Amino acid sequence: MDVTCRLLPHEKFPEALAIRVKVFVEEQHVPLEEERDAYDDTALHFGAFVDGKMVGTGRVVLMDKKGKIGRVAILPEYRGLGIGTKIMETIMQTCREHKLDEVVLGAQLQALDFYEKLGFTAEGAVFDDGGIPHRLMRRPLSP
Repeated sequence: MDVTCRLLPHEKFPEALAIRVKVFVEEQHVPLEEERDAYDDTALHFGAFVDGKMVGTGRVVLMDKKGKIGRVAILPEYRGLGIGTKIMETIMQTCREHKLDEVVLGAQLQALDFYEKLGFTAEGAVFDDGGIPHRLMRRPLSP
């Protein structure tokens, strides 16, 4: 299985959005109007590809010296294969290239362990995002 992750050109965004809709709206029942937001216009979007087919996505919003990672989604049949880790590493490397000091994200509670293994630390209280409990997580970036 050949897995590659990369920054997406603008014309590939609809394909990434389709993955997000499948995972967040159809599978997790997040309201469609909450899934697509104004940050989609300015964020850097990423794709994970298996043998040329996009099977995952994520984005980062650049804010001063911090990156806010979000909308990380892997199609169900491709989970558990390390693709989520690979796309997160690609996103974090891009953040380092942009000279950011840290990355933050809102993690669904069931994904806390996944992000902790990538060096993120949970902080603060549980909050609701799209009807799903989340916690803020943060990770400093080193060069």
